[in-house]
Amino acid sequence: MPILTRRGALALAATGLATTGLAAPALAQGRFPDRPIRLVIPWPAGGSADAQLRSLCEIAGRALGQPVVVENKPGAGGTLGPMTVAQQSRPDGYSLTQMHLSVLRRPWMMKTPLWDPVGDFTHIIGLTGWLFGTAVKADSRFRTWQEMIAYARANPGKLTYSTSGIGTSNHIAFETILEQERIEITHVPYRGSNEGVTAALAGQVDMVCDSSAWGPFVEAGTMRALSVWTGERAARFPEVPTLKELGYDMEVTSPYGISGPKGMDEGVVQVLHDAAKAALFDPENVRIRGQFDMPLVYRSTAEYREFIVQRVEYEKRMVKRLNLTLDS
Repeated sequence: MPILTRRGALALAATGLATTGLAAPALAQGRFPDRPIRLVIPWPAGGSADAQLRSLCEIAGRALGQPVVVENKPGAGGTLGPMTVAQQSRPDGYSLTQMHLSVLRRPWMMKTPLWDPVGDFTHIIGLTGWLFGTAVKADSRFRTWQEMIAYARANPGKLTYSTSGIGTSNHIAFETILEQERIEITHVPYRGSNEGVTAALAGQVDMVCDSSAWGPFVEAGTMRALSVWTGERAARFPEVPTLKELGYDMEVTSPYGISGPKGMDEGVVQVLHDAAKAALFDPENVRIRGQFDMPLVYRSTAEYREFIVQRVEYEKRMVKRLNLTLDS
């Protein structure tokens, strides 16, 4: 997908889509909210994040007394939607976006960054993420993570692993592990986690390092999970160790949250945070997250803002180390 160029961003901001008629923050004028809120999801409808956020919006809307309307706006590797909100919307709390790690990473993959992930947004709440892990074919020589690492150390570059793409969270995380172990395993990127699982089952790669598309195959006995990357063992796979149990101070869930344009009123932020938090812990949203193996990664406004600052520095380092670029 094409990235949003500086010229394109300026043109986008000048279009009639810009919400120029919106009022100043509602808390300064009366009750907030007094009209529907828009949440932009930067992916096509139908995925796990879409399902979780639609559920959250429906529940939060009941508490807020106004509907929270979802708008799917895919493009530019998941950054078109957030940038539309940042550049076109008044900071009044009525235009929000899912905030995910690609928005924090992609500016540093450009010669000239087009946005500041910290300064160009008001970050409101951290919500959830995904269950990542490493899985091999059931007849693999590796029955444990430690066996895989030992073999990789003795056979540099011989093993291969798949991910859902270059520069994804799981790619960067596994490269961090390889760096710590001082071993070499060859990366084979695919267009999605399902393709990587298929490649592992066909013996085209030795392992898949991705979100839980491998889960049904582990349950069916055709694959074996060597690790999960959540902070605690996954309820669905209680026998599989976490990275922390294996000796890595890492928790990899590619967490996402909700943000708005820079300069939002902190009273409005509090209202939105409280409604979203209550919805996140609502039994129906818990059920949706369980259906898609999505761990709870709640962060308060202050915690989420601190996480964004720290994560941006990590993304900068890893983009530079792996020489990731979007420029031709």
